[in-house]
Amino acid sequence: MAWGGIAFLHVPLVLVAIYAFNTEEAAFSFPPQGFTLRWFAAAAARDDVIAAIALSVKVALVATGGATMLGTLAALAMARRTFFGKDLITLAFILPIALPGIITGIALHSVFRLGSVTPGFWTIAVGHTTFCVVVVYNNVVARLRRLSPSMIEAAMDLGASGLVAFRTVVMPQLATALLAGSILAFGLSFDELIVTTFTAGHEQTLPIWLLNQLGRPRAVPVTNVVALMVMLITALPIVGAWWLTRGTEDTSGSSR
Repeated sequence: MAWGGIAFLHVPLVLVAIYAFNTEEAAFSFPPQGFTLRWFAAAAARDDVIAAIALSVKVALVATGGATMLGTLAALAMARRTFFGKDLITLAFILPIALPGIITGIALHSVFRLGSVTPGFWTIAVGHTTFCVVVVYNNVVARLRRLSPSMIEAAMDLGASGLVAFRTVVMPQLATALLAGSILAFGLSFDELIVTTFTAGHEQTLPIWLLNQLGRPRAVPVTNVVALMVMLITALPIVGAWWLTRGTEDTSGSSR
């Protein structure tokens, strides 16, 4: 049953990848009637595709930067401290990604309208940051909770200031968690569609471009190529994040 579920999820993705190399005369036929690379060149030659990719990358980079900074600061403040309202703050971090995307999108759209903010690049970036923060926060706070306090105390006993101890002891322990969280945030932002629809205005990110192409099936082979690119760009960060954090389930600094 598990393998059946995996197949159900991934066979459609494999079919899209196959269609990207299929001939024009048989764009949706199976088995493929031919093999060609012309659609990759055709996609690269289209200005609208390049513009959509560039916008998605810019938004993802800004959202990743904001989420990394805010998520790390929040994790540092909350990892080992107990105070009134801590659970409520944790819930506030989780809600944007736990709620259905349409709810988050409508909420952001309402806030921007109340503030008379014109939808565009920055509204997309802010919207993406709201649900990317939790990805970084979860990675960093989990690593901090596994970091032995005795390591920091030992560094300070040897004369290190709080800042030096943080830079030489804490940051090296957080490096892979930060990188993994940032990579996941980038992948999450790059292919986000629902929240983007409510915050983009006239801007067109790559997922919105793909959605628009569904109503105009004249360029199906190019659409398949772009869909394959999106799958690769979003899958590689997930694999990279897993690779960076593999084996970190053990307590950091617990060796004797």
